[in-house]
Amino acid sequence: MNLGPDLAIPLVTLTCVGVAAGAYPGLKMNRASIALVGAVGLVALRVMTPSAALGAIDPNTLLLLFAMMVISAHLRLAGFFNWVGQLIAVHVRSPRLFLAAVIAASGVLAAIFLNDTVALALTPLVLEVTRGRGRNPLPYLIGLAAAVNIGSVATLTGNPQNILIGQSSHIPFVAFLDALAPVAVIGLCLAWLILVRLYRSEFAQAWPAEPVQLNVMVDAGLLRKCLLLIALLLVAFVAGAPIALAAIIVAAALLVSRRTDPEAVFARVDWPLLVFFAGLFVVTGAVQITHLTDGLLAWVGPLSQLGVAPLAIVVAVLSNLVSNVPAVLLFRAAVPQMPDAGRAWLTLAMASTLAGNLTLLGSVANLIVAEIARAQGVELSFREYLKAGALITLATLAAGILWLSLVG
Repeated sequence: MNLGPDLAIPLVTLTCVGVAAGAYPGLKMNRASIALVGAVGLVALRVMTPSAALGAIDPNTLLLLFAMMVISAHLRLAGFFNWVGQLIAVHVRSPRLFLAAVIAASGVLAAIFLNDTVALALTPLVLEVTRGRGRNPLPYLIGLAAAVNIGSVATLTGNPQNILIGQSSHIPFVAFLDALAPVAVIGLCLAWLILVRLYRSEFAQAWPAEPVQLNVMVDAGLLRKCLLLIALLLVAFVAGAPIALAAIIVAAALLVSRRTDPEAVFARVDWPLLVFFAGLFVVTGAVQITHLTDGLLAWVGPLSQLGVAPLAIVVAVLSNLVSNVPAVLLFRAAVPQMPDAGRAWLTLAMASTLAGNLTLLGSVANLIVAEIARAQGVELSFREYLKAGALITLATLAAGILWLSLVG
């Protein structure tokens, strides 16, 4: 007797709970391994055939994600992010301006490259500058974490969920940018304002006159090559070239080198994230073929007719319950059936991304900042982050809802 269909609900539920929590008690499993085991279990129990499981995986999404990781890895090896940090450290003369520079740089870079990469590269620099000046690093670290999430909402390559939405919706790069870049700019300004108000004592103190000098190593040749190819990539995006194809061509061109060791590049690729995506594709594919989400789709469809706000709120809540990528995957089948699918895709991208700022566990970028800070003796606690994160999330979501309702 085939018990696969009967076991689909508990197995999918167990997988989603594990992904949301990030681990199982007593087991050394992370989100990637949980998603992979769940996917394999669904095939082993014959909920899906092996060919159906492979068919559920979106190769273009994985290809684009991998290509952006390779491009970002080359930038890190070239010292690009360290160079940006040096410019900020040398030229900024007040704590408010330093926070503004961190938020602006993080947001812009996250819009072009993956937000997790920017968080990984800039956190040590923020810690070094604030320690060198004897400042409280927490508001600047929270600003960095919030900014990479907010900035990444602007483009189809800013974060993993936007990459997924871009491949599913086929919205042109420029159209997506035109619709959501204003939300990112407004959100970055709101984050700066909230942090300055919450940490008044920190920003009321004078900034030491002497600039902090960072030890910055830049590979000028590799940096020039990276910037040239990235400029060509952005031109291709604007011209309407297939995003995944353009990105992988640039990634392949960067790998043609006489000096850069490919092992150093591949060591900086987030392989667990690729495994996580592949596993989730299979799990959500099983959810669709077994009709486990029929109730959700029947409820969300009419809800979308009520406007941007109800859909954005549901997406934001679900993103904090199961994480933003699984939330987007669950909505992927429902959005094309909505009356205004284009606005619904944009709402899904906006709400799932901005919801990641609510708690320290809301996005991988937040955890990257917190873990690097902890390794260097700075404790960014869940409670400390929540004080600012909740306000930033509510304010930016409200701004995004208003923009998409009236203009987007």
